Amino acid sequence: MRLIIVSGRSGSGKSTALAVLEDNGFYCIDNLPASLLPDLAERALLHTELSQPQVAVSVDARNLPSQLKRFPELLEQLRQHNIQCDVLYLDADNATLLKRFSETRRRHPLSSPSRSLSEAIDDETILLGPIADLADLKIDTANLNLYQLRDTIKLRLLDKPEAGTAFLLESFGFKRGMPVDADLVFDVRCLPNPYWKPDLREHSGLEQPVRDYLDALDDVEEMYQDIFTYLNKWLPRFAASNRAYVTVAIGCTGGHHRSVYLAERLGAALRANLGNVQIRHRDLP
Repeated sequence: MRLIIVSGRSGSGKSTALAVLEDNGFYCIDNLPASLLPDLAERALLHTELSQPQVAVSVDARNLPSQLKRFPELLEQLRQHNIQCDVLYLDADNATLLKRFSETRRRHPLSSPSRSLSEAIDDETILLGPIADLADLKIDTANLNLYQLRDTIKLRLLDKPEAGTAFLLESFGFKRGMPVDADLVFDVRCLPNPYWKPDLREHSGLEQPVRDYLDALDDVEEMYQDIFTYLNKWLPRFAASNRAYVTVAIGCTGGHHRSVYLAERLGAALRANLGNVQIRHRDLP
């Protein structure tokens, strides 16, 4: 059985995540009381016609605080029964969440006449702390539109084999902010920028003219070798510590040239030793 527990602060995209999972064959339940997780898993195992049932549930701040505090205990019960259980936690910065609620005019589940929206968002952070601390995969949705979020969930959750660690090499541009859900970040802005070459500006690091330009630079090769040596040595240690997901972010100024080139090259080289290596370019159109 595979069970995906979706959580996160209100407005972060939990409904979208459940919709993606439902479209891909998961039986989905929104706002499940956390205390029912073990019973749900037991019933799914005993009363299904599927040999490998797939279930996804949303557990969020609409739960009683006492149940959310028990989440670590309940998750351990699930895993003791050899259930493949992934905890997905979605989040965004406070300013983004405030903007989303203002645009949709939705009511936050914790807001009240005596509690402002900003206070409700802060309180929700505390309530969901026990889940956030145990999340296998965290996704920052602040810079993702609906379609990018759907694609990210498919890539990270649905393309992951049953066993082992899923590694993501992600390029990004610092001008749009760092990906806060990254485990490791490498800054490659010190390398020569193809953007300042008029004939390369409109190309990306996926295209041959940019690749040929960067391939010929000694600094680029030295940076690549240093990052590859580090990752090739230490990422297997992450896998050995039973990490389900690891995100390595490579950043340049705009996220179109240097970081894209290095993420592609590193991802291809690391697959030989790590197996499940995924590549994503956050800021490419």
